[in-house]
Amino acid sequence: MNIHGLAIGIATFLIIGLFHPIVIKTEYYIGKKIWPLFLILGLLCIYLSTLISNLIASSIIGITGFTLLWSIQELIEQENRVKKGWFPANPKKAQSKKYEKKYS
Repeated sequence: MNIHGLAIGIATFLIIGLFHPIVIKTEYYIGKKIWPLFLILGLLCIYLSTLISNLIASSIIGITGFTLLWSIQELIEQENRVKKGWFPANPKKAQSKKYEKKYS
């Protein structure tokens, strides 16, 4: 029995689930300005996945890389969700104070 697909599927589910709160917390504390780090780490993971001979490890690193790239768009969308009031704004960020004044 081959469980590679099952292992990769479970890993994908967990990676995506892990990045959901990472994006939310990153936008809350830092903002979307951190997106270049997500880009660098994503491209690095994708590159490393091409060097790894183990199928499962290579797949997991590649999935993590593409999840990091997808998270760049999610950071931008998360900022928009905060602007709409769907998520709380960080009162310590200057951006939050600007929106509070604008919509108060």
